Amino acid sequence: QVHMVESGGGLVQAGGSLRLSCTTSRAGGYAMGWFRQAPGLERESVAAISGLGTTTYPTDSVKDRFTISKDSAKNTIYLQMNSLKPGETALYYCTASIRTGPFAGAMDYDYWGQGTQDTVSS
Repeated sequence: QVHMVESGGGLVQAGGSLRLSCTTSRAGGYAMGWFRQAPGLERESVAAISGLGTTTYPTDSVKDRFTISKDSAKNTIYLQMNSLKPGETALYYCTASIRTGPFAGAMDYDYWGQGTQDTVSS
């Protein structure tokens, strides 16, 4: 079982920034990512990073504003979110795969965190 601990969520005004962190109990080069789910909407992939460090941003609206990165020595990934918009209020989930990736689909991931609530006020 892989344990994943997310942190960094909270309340921010529109145009502000948040930095999410996710630390896992499993070391090694495998894909990880961030998804988000707003009330009444489907879960969507926000950013992904492969075991080799390749990044992808499946959601066009976050490109140039969100950055995913990782610190392999700490088994931790980060999501830096800038210029946040009220419509981006959601539960943000960290996820990990047993394969290298990167992956945009939820079905490609094997482990999920509990989620961290991010609220962007207008």
